[in-house]
Amino acid sequence: MTSIRFLTAIAAGLLLSANAVAQPPQVAIESPWVRASVPQQQATGAFMRLTARADLRLVAARSEVAAATEVHEMAMQGQMMRMRQIPSVALPRGRTVALAPGGYHVMLIGLKRPLSAGESVPLTLVFEDAAGRRDERTVQAEVRALGAGAP
Repeated sequence: MTSIRFLTAIAAGLLLSANAVAQPPQVAIESPWVRASVPQQQATGAFMRLTARADLRLVAARSEVAAATEVHEMAMQGQMMRMRQIPSVALPRGRTVALAPGGYHVMLIGLKRPLSAGESVPLTLVFEDAAGRRDERTVQAEVRALGAGAP
């Protein structure tokens, strides 16, 4: 009886350790950064490059430095550039999608404090696959000066 318990314990340990093996990230997140803000400024943008290993969507984001964090798009509507919240950004497998000024980006709204160039802020991104399974990744985004653009 003792040997059965011993074998059961070994089998359980092997199963747990097999599940603990880290899966490679579904999305490569390159050069995440946030535009610095000034006192009284209520919002700023976060930018990066995303490359998914499978077809995914960026469906949400959050950060402790803002009351709300939304996925946005800037696009021409007639003669005017407009920004709007969107439900998701498609991330086709193997194709790099840029979140950049003037296009897709993450908005940090209701800033809790000014963000200064040189600091880092946590940003959690939420991805979803075709089956509705969600995966979250948290990155440290470098805060860059107001006039900064993409690297």
